[in-house]
Amino acid sequence: MLDEETIKKYVEAGRIACIVKKEIEKYVKIGMKIIDIARYIESRIIELHGLPAFPINISINSIAAHYTPELNDDLIIMENSIVKIDIGVHVDGYIADTALTLIFDERYKTLAEASKEALEKAIKAIGKGTRFSDIGNIIDTTIRSYGYRPIYNLSGHSMDRYTIHAGEVIPNFRDRMNFGVFKTGKAYAIEPFASTGIGYVENENKVTIYALKLNPKRLNKLSSDIQMLFNSIYNERRTLPFALRWYSDKHDIGTLERIIKILLSHGLAIGYPVLIEKSRGLVSQYEDTVLIDNNGEKIITTDTC
Repeated sequence: MLDEETIKKYVEAGRIACIVKKEIEKYVKIGMKIIDIARYIESRIIELHGLPAFPINISINSIAAHYTPELNDDLIIMENSIVKIDIGVHVDGYIADTALTLIFDERYKTLAEASKEALEKAIKAIGKGTRFSDIGNIIDTTIRSYGYRPIYNLSGHSMDRYTIHAGEVIPNFRDRMNFGVFKTGKAYAIEPFASTGIGYVENENKVTIYALKLNPKRLNKLSSDIQMLFNSIYNERRTLPFALRWYSDKHDIGTLERIIKILLSHGLAIGYPVLIEKSRGLVSQYEDTVLIDNNGEKIITTDTC
């Protein structure tokens, strides 16, 4: 059961995400550095009295997800780019997750339309008791009608307080082995990905997003400077993802990189590798957050501005 205050926080996080998403459709231009775009979005979230639920993902062309710029990243938006921007906002740990695709190559306009229409049709069909596999089938059928493939090993997901991936998986295809259903009192991110490729992603050898894993016994064995940094980030983020660049104003980036390697090796942190389409096909993405309230009513939190 969700109390009224919790629902308000989910809706407020969605309202902020909605405002920012609409702004960046006009803000992002060819030639801009993605580090500047990420900083703008993250600062706008804070100005609107939310906090980033994760570092802004700006994934271009064949990159599907998990690319957030590093501190001195010189990557820019090039002509003919397909740019996916994934935005997460939380208010007191209650999360809104949304994404859009910006097309700078008119040849692939329909690629973005495919994932957008798949999202719209999927959300329209969601209600209390709707099967996840039925939503996956809608997404799959819609994307294929455009001549593209969904990304089979990326999916939507349930969300809880301070937890982006809360265990339930909403597939982007008809997964007959997925018996999940939409429940009252739960928030879900629905995120169709469409691709010109084979429809699978793989890890790249690059990680720019991390999250902490709390284990006091392991942490106490490490040096005091590592414990202090861990506690500082954990008190702010808990287990929500973060980027090292967020802490470069207080710590040397080399020190941050050294400490995160130690935390990873001790099982006190996890990294999220950049995901790229396996056949190097182009990828589009759209995403919104759906909340099923206690009465079974559907609230699209990221469409409330």
